[in-house]
Amino acid sequence: MPELSYREAVRDGIAEEMERDASVILLGEDVEPGGVFNATPGLVERFGRDRVIDMPISELAFTSAAFGAAVKGLRPVVEIMFGDFLGLVVDTLVNQASKYWYLSNEQASVPLVVRSAVGAGARFGACHSQTPTGWLLGEPGLKLLAPATPADAKGLLKAAIRDENPVVVFEHKMLYGRKGEVPEGGEPTPIGRAAVRRRGGDVTIAAALAAVETALAAADRLADDGIEGEVIDLRTLSPLDVDTILESVTRTGRLVVVEEGPPTGGYAAEVVATAVEGGGTVAARRVTMPGLPVPFSGPLEDAAVPAAEAVAGAARSLL
Repeated sequence: MPELSYREAVRDGIAEEMERDASVILLGEDVEPGGVFNATPGLVERFGRDRVIDMPISELAFTSAAFGAAVKGLRPVVEIMFGDFLGLVVDTLVNQASKYWYLSNEQASVPLVVRSAVGAGARFGACHSQTPTGWLLGEPGLKLLAPATPADAKGLLKAAIRDENPVVVFEHKMLYGRKGEVPEGGEPTPIGRAAVRRRGGDVTIAAALAAVETALAAADRLADDGIEGEVIDLRTLSPLDVDTILESVTRTGRLVVVEEGPPTGGYAAEVVATAVEGGGTVAARRVTMPGLPVPFSGPLEDAAVPAAEAVAGAARSLL
């Protein structure tokens, strides 16, 4: 099985779907030379400018054009350079794409994918470092994917492109260089299914995107103290894999959710609510960023992002 970086896995996922289906097209700012995070190099040479289309700096305009293309039978993959700019396309996603299948009485679908780089750690400042999953989390009709590994970056993207309705794929910018084994020509990763990355019976630790690495590091620290943490990589934020969460929490009775985002309105709150409503007696903690903009200062940014020791400390407090 070849070892690829996360960005190479994204590229291969798009390329394989464009090879498989001539209706798949790619749109975005600077996607032709490879994108600001170098996730789409070589695609224009392979598929031509009719299918790999550089767009002007008007996210709402080209996402709206992609929505129209999806309604008429194409399968557009749109790159929004930074997740912070997803606010510019909310009208298309929330007022149009997510509701089209419902309003058409299930007669018309919108096979639209929106990819976007999110996350802190790169010293990009408050307006280019957010992880705005909570902005879209409550919107019916939108699927939200959050791959944490190169294999899932490819597999979940392939599943998103084949889905008949709109999907937003969050790609953490600090993961693009991570390497891992990726199946060659692999099948799509099922949407709505979490992955248990580490087994344990004392406390459940759930996370997504780069926070999965933090959760695993915290589990290592806990193991030094004889505490076995079970780490769940959520992978899909909407729909959540409720069964996997509840099965784990029912065994451990304790839950820590790690989220690189503010405490209000994010997936951490949703996972805790899911566990409390369906998992019987459970003690829970959230470890999130503070309710503040992401600092530009390096030391302050590092202090704001959830750290492994903070996660381990939250788990210890439940014991």
